[in-house]
Amino acid sequence: MIFATAGHVDHGKTALLRALTGTDADRLPEEKRRGMTIDLGYAYLPLEDGRTLGFIDVPGHEKFLGNMLAGVGGVHHALLVVAADDGPMPQTREHLAILQGLGLPGLTVALTKADLVTAAGLAEAMAAIQRLTAGHGYPDAPLFAVSSLTGEGVPALRAHLANQADGWAAQQAQRRFRLAVDRVFSLSGAGLVVTGTAFGGRVAVDDTLFLTGADVPVRVRSLHAQNRPAQAGQAGERIALNLVGSVSREQIRRGDWLLSEAPPAPRTRVTVALDLLPGTGSPISHWQPVHLYHGARHVTGRIALLEGDIAHPGGHTLAELDLDTPLHLAERDRLLVRDGTARHTLAGASVLELTPPQRGKRRPARLTHLRTIAQAADDESALMALQAGQQALALTDFAWARQWPSAKAETLPGLGTLIRTGRGQEIWLSTPQRWQALADRVQARLAILHAEQPDQLGAGRARLRRLALPAEPESLAFALFDAMVGDGRLVNSRGWLHLPEHVLSFEASEARLWEKVAPHFTDRTDPWWVRDLAQAAGSDEDTLRALLRKAARLGHVVAVVPDRYYSRTRLQALAEAARVIALQDGFVEAAGYRSAIGAGRKLAIQVLEYFDRVGFTRRAGDRHYLRETALF
Repeated sequence: MIFATAGHVDHGKTALLRALTGTDADRLPEEKRRGMTIDLGYAYLPLEDGRTLGFIDVPGHEKFLGNMLAGVGGVHHALLVVAADDGPMPQTREHLAILQGLGLPGLTVALTKADLVTAAGLAEAMAAIQRLTAGHGYPDAPLFAVSSLTGEGVPALRAHLANQADGWAAQQAQRRFRLAVDRVFSLSGAGLVVTGTAFGGRVAVDDTLFLTGADVPVRVRSLHAQNRPAQAGQAGERIALNLVGSVSREQIRRGDWLLSEAPPAPRTRVTVALDLLPGTGSPISHWQPVHLYHGARHVTGRIALLEGDIAHPGGHTLAELDLDTPLHLAERDRLLVRDGTARHTLAGASVLELTPPQRGKRRPARLTHLRTIAQAADDESALMALQAGQQALALTDFAWARQWPSAKAETLPGLGTLIRTGRGQEIWLSTPQRWQALADRVQARLAILHAEQPDQLGAGRARLRRLALPAEPESLAFALFDAMVGDGRLVNSRGWLHLPEHVLSFEASEARLWEKVAPHFTDRTDPWWVRDLAQAAGSDEDTLRALLRKAARLGHVVAVVPDRYYSRTRLQALAEAARVIALQDGFVEAAGYRSAIGAGRKLAIQVLEYFDRVGFTRRAGDRHYLRETALF
């Protein structure tokens, strides 16, 4: 388990850690010279049961608040240090507001320098700090009077900290590995080393991780967990990792992430639940510039309020963060919000939504939906809350947002009540009600299309999505079409989607003309131009053009270019010739294909370009490669 110190400068945080652990956490020469913590320091306390407590010593001076914020990211228990002879001071209040804004659930108070005050003075200081912690959401924070000089109270504090159960760490260890980098350096004989606090998951030697910032994969050569050599580390531990890969020390900076899987693109806009701190005296206005702290990263941005134009201290509201620098965020992540001068802490923010909609952000139904998400206590209730919003959900997106490993996402609680469709990385989740509503919309739009264009067989997948489901993701719409074909609600006739009852056929006059035209395609190796075929069949050119278009929809002929038709049988033979060449040479070129089919160069190119258009091949330069799924 990890504890982060907090408190005013000169109140004895570093001295207390030295008394607790025997380690001086001030590691920089300037810190030794000035007697003041400037950057993060670390100390560890091995316990008899084999566990190791880790402590992050943070600066108390307001000039180094950014370093302090980098140290408390990912920590779930703080040790607030207050000097008994001074009592609560400005940075005591500031640090306590930060802990509240970040939503740290655990707080222990150490009243240091107890040997310097009388019993009455100690009682007065204890009463003052209890009032302060209660006003910041920690009414039951245990308080220990200690002296780092004499050792008074230190054993009791040490025992208390050792008994803090870290159920959060055990739960988070099941999720994806995520470590916020706060230090990077090189060691002789080892190479590149990064350190940080693990927000979630497990990591082991020889694991391959993804390093943001440099955006490269790296391998773990060795690691230390809680300051001890180890084969593995997990959430709730300080971990130092010796990395190997195509990355240099200069490419890594504080605030980068080490992740078990490559992340989606970082976010520049997210929806949050905003908890304004009481007693700040500073409201937040719509589109106010702010400083934001997440993990070990500090960025700037603006707040777009979703409920009114002013949010007052002590209140709770919904908002959207517009970030000047994109961040790798997950749902439930906490951010600290400070004003535009970075001098006053205003609020804590909890991420609710990684992809806000473009429109309708303040609709009452949407705001109610967001409040439901904010109140979801676990993954199953969050999944149900998201589905209650009647939006289809990509399983991969939900797995990232809730930080579940891809392999475990398939077993998430609550999936059994949802409709699942798609395959691979494109699995979609919908409530049965939502799924049925989408299917009904598709059928209704097709019925209109059939009534308006009775001589058309149906619509291609892309066109049907534009007609019926323009707001839905393409992969979701296509998965729905496939499912509807599978259960008989749609029919796929040579790529045209239509209702089962809609059957396209020649009218009597068209059938008589087709009987005259069809023999002209028998044993013909070259395609017919409409004008030539009309002359050969003794037909009007416009009439024949309309007939051939309908014959193409019925699957009898295929137009490789407008007005130039092959019989479908002949085109299948041409496709097979291309397949044979591609399997032998790896690709098809016009020159070789021309010789294989006994046609001119122009016609060979037209046929190959047709194969590219329908997806039988793909073109790269002058070469045409078979796709994995052949259409003929």
